[in-house]
Parts: sequence; C-alpha cells; structure tokens
Amino acid sequence: MKKPYVAIVDDDSSFAAYLRTFLSLRGYEARCYTRGDEILASMKQNEPPDVVLLDVMMPGLDGLATLRALKGSRPETQVIMLSGRSQVSTIVEAVRLGAADYVVKPDDPEGLGEIALDVAIKNAIEKNRLVAELSELRQQLSDDEDRSVWGNSEKMRAIATVIEQVADSDVTVLIRGESGVGKELVSRAIHQRSTRHNKPFVKVNCAALPAELLESELFGHERGAFTGAATTRIGKFEQADGGTLMLDEIGEMKPALQAKLLHVLQDAEFTKLGSNKRIEVDVRVVAATNRDLERMLLSGDFREDLYYRLKVIELTVPALRERREEIPTLTDFFVARYSRKYNRPARPISDELRQLFQQYDWPGNIRELENMIKRVVILQDEHLVIREIQQNMQRAAAAAVQVAASVPAMAGVGAPGLSGGAPQMPAVPAFPFPPQIEPEPTDELGAEAAPDEINGSLAAVAKAAALKAERAAIEHTLRQVHWNRRKAAQILGVSYKTLLNKIKECGISRA
Repeated sequence: MKKPYVAIVDDDSSFAAYLRTFLSLRGYEARCYTRGDEILASMKQNEPPDVVLLDVMMPGLDGLATLRALKGSRPETQVIMLSGRSQVSTIVEAVRLGAADYVVKPDDPEGLGEIALDVAIKNAIEKNRLVAELSELRQQLSDDEDRSVWGNSEKMRAIATVIEQVADSDVTVLIRGESGVGKELVSRAIHQRSTRHNKPFVKVNCAALPAELLESELFGHERGAFTGAATTRIGKFEQADGGTLMLDEIGEMKPALQAKLLHVLQDAEFTKLGSNKRIEVDVRVVAATNRDLERMLLSGDFREDLYYRLKVIELTVPALRERREEIPTLTDFFVARYSRKYNRPARPISDELRQLFQQYDWPGNIRELENMIKRVVILQDEHLVIREIQQNMQRAAAAAVQVAASVPAMAGVGAPGLSGGAPQMPAVPAFPFPPQIEPEPTDELGAEAAPDEINGSLAAVAKAAALKAERAAIEHTLRQVHWNRRKAAQILGVSYKTLLNKIKECGISRA
C-alpha cells in the first residue's frame, strides 16, 4: 500500500529534519522544501502531496501567500499551517484562505503538540479519502463518457438542446460527423435521457462485418440457416427490444440489407435468417455515419427511402478543431480518468503541450486526443506526444505545399510557387483543404472572371490556379499557428520575407 505523502515547507532546517523523522516514524513519506516557491514549482512537475505542512513565517513568499497560491492552483490540496505561536488574526486568515487546520509547532515536553499535529494530519488524509470516494461515486452515477463529449461551445450546447427536445420521443435520429468526434456518445446521451433508459442500449458497427454476417448479427438466424449456423441465435434487434439500437457506420450497409432494415423501421417486425416466423420488436433506432449519404444517393449506393426514414432528426457533431475551447476541459478529463484507471500520478499537462493542442487540427478528433493523453499518463512523458504533433503539423504543411506545387506541374508550365519550399514530390491530396483546386477562370489578381475574359493561355490559367492553391496552404498554416508568421514560414519552408510577400500577393488578411 502506498504511503501518504506529506510535504514540509519550512526555512528552519533543524525543525524540518525533526518533522521528517516524526512523520517517517508514523508511516508517512516526507519531503522537505525551504521556500514557498519551491513547493509550488514541485507541484507543477511532480505528484502533488496528500498534505502540506506550511510554516507561517518564511522569507520571500510567506506562509499565507504560499497558501493562497496553493489553493489557487489546486483547491483540493490539504494544507496545515504551522506557527511558533498562536495568533488569532493569522488563524482566521488561514482558515478563510482554505487551510485544513492550524497547529502551533510542537515544543512542549509532554508531547501535546505532537499529538495535535498527528491528529491534524490524520484528519486531513481522511478528508482526502472521503472527497475521493464522493468524487468516484459521482463519476459512476453520471456516465463519464457521456459527459466528456459535452463542452461549453455554442455548437455543442445546440446539440444538447436538440437531444433534450427529442429524447423522450421515439423518432429515428441520424448523427453525422467525422470519425472520432463522439457520435456514439451522442447516441448514448439520447438513450439515457429517453423513457427507454432502463432498457438495453445496443450498438452495431455496420462496417465491421460483411453483408451476410451483418444480417445475421442484426436479425439473428435459425440453426442450419447457413454454413456454420450450428445453433439458433437472436439478433441485435431482439437484444435491444424496448431500448435503443445504434447503427454505427450506416453508410457501409449494402443496399439489399438496407431494404430489410427499412421494412423493420416501418413495420416494427422482421424474420430471422432461415425462418418464416415474424418477430415484433419495439426498438428506437439511432444511426451514425461519416459518409456523404447525399453523394451515395446519386450513385445508387444508399436507398433514398431509407435515407429519409432515418433522418427524421439530423444532428451533425462538429469536429474538435471547430470547438477548440473545449480542448482544455477534455484534456483534464482524460488525464483524471486514465490516471485513476492506470494508477498513475495525475500530473498536470505542461503549457507547451497545451499550446500545441490548441494549434493542432486533430484529424482524429476526440479519439486522437484521448489516445495521446493516455500515452502521456501511462509513460509519464510528454516528449513523444509533442514530437508526434509537431511531425503531423509539418507533414500537413508539406502536403499543402505539394498541392500548390502540383498545379503548375500538371499544367506543364513553370508557374511560380513558394520559393524555398519543400522538395517536389507527387502530390498527395490527403490534406484537410477544400478540394476545389482545379483551375478556374481568374484574372491576374486571382479574382473570378468570366470565361470570355480568358485569353486562352495555359500559363495564365496555371498561374491563377497556383496562386489559389498557395493561398489555401498559407491561410491554413497561419490558422494553425494563430497567425505567428515566423512559425508559419518555418513550417512552410520559406523565408519570413518570402511569406510576407506571398501574404500580400494573395491578399490574405487576418479576419
């Protein structure tokens, strides 16, 4: 069992040594600090103590000022104030600032001071335990996964409002958004706020199984219905009877199976594979996808009748880069969660990494952030994650430059690009830019022009297209680094002066 950790903050080295011996004999781990700023710096980098013994009178940052700073950074910290004499005004101020107790330094021959200090430490540790248990109970009562996705951004508040409005009805809901934004958590929130919350919530990933197995997964099968069907099996619809069924990645479902799903949604009944018996079910369906269903309608890969049957209510969960104000809250949430899960110290994330989190575009959204925090907590080292984010940002910027450079190359002319840019490689169009980079009729300043204004020169067309692609690359990089132009120039691989000229040439301005 881990020993409780008590930090001693006292400029009197002899008294601090006495306290360390006193604590060690009672089974505590003790560490000594001579100044208030030392304990504050230590708590930013290391595991926080269970209890802080803090001397009132110290040079520099005195005890009360240190107490104020400790409670400001970590309000849950248990601080016991120590003083050579009892001063009512100091005691009152210490309690007002949040001190757990105030003890006169033990120096009496009867040892009463030591008893008082021992009791104060035990009470503080017991309070820590009770607070931790209460926090854990609250965490269990409220589905932490559901709460993790909700932030204070306007877009997420709007989604929460819609959920409250539709949760108690049985209409189908179509949830859209990029991979990793939390579509499943939104589905669970709908279920938990509905009248079905005491019934099952069942999830099926439509992309995880081939069509023939997915049908069996959804509707079940009779023994001998197909090769390998050795026993009768109920499907997810039966499992979710009375509750909610989430169909994740609904865009991956084949058209033939879509027809059977539509029948279930309309008639609330189905038949198992290998059976003619009709089974009635009462299931609310919530579907989720990151696919462009409208494009799939045009190509015939998704049924139009099912599309309109599913999107009675449609919710689009925004990408994490569109709600950056939630990143600090999510970061702290995941640090606390995985520190508990993996029994690691809940060390605060450094300012450097937090700044990178705000600059990064998060192609993997919340899931990517969660996995990065998990690595930091398990390894107790931020450097791997910092290096990974920096490399990802550099690759993204390089891809943007490649897109810009590929336009004149495809046109077969030497239209100007970003001088001093990245090495010329085949363009990889896997970059989160608007895909419209095809040459369009433009004038020399990049403004759209009518077709009859074009003089027919391929060079003019290529130059205009290259300018448009360059503008997209520069704007995206500037947004990433919050308009730090020197950092943007470094990422783009050009000189600072060249970038300033390009910003002026492309007519880019900070909104």
